[in-house]
Amino acid sequence: MSNPACPECTMEEVIAHPDKWECVTCGFEWKKAPEEEVADGPRIVKDVYGVVLADGDCVVLIKDLKLGGTSVLKGGSKSKPIKLGEGDHEISCKVDGIAVGLKACFVKKA
Repeated sequence: MSNPACPECTMEEVIAHPDKWECVTCGFEWKKAPEEEVADGPRIVKDVYGVVLADGDCVVLIKDLKLGGTSVLKGGSKSKPIKLGEGDHEISCKVDGIAVGLKACFVKKA
């Protein structure tokens, strides 16, 4: 990680202390920003009702979802066993024979 520039004089020569930064040029001191916590554990995915989903669960669509052109997945359609993944669409599965990526907010656990 590189040292930040001084907020007062914008010089980049700073000294790192355990809880603060100090500018060598002007002597200005400021607190270090707290480190962002990195999630170590697996991602927890919950359905629309807050039930935790796992790989191999089956889900039911809670509303009609349009796919691209004219295809529509009807609300109440049940999926094959799901696989959880990363990204915007957390769930990968097949619904009515179509492989889709779904957001957890549109499903409930079957």
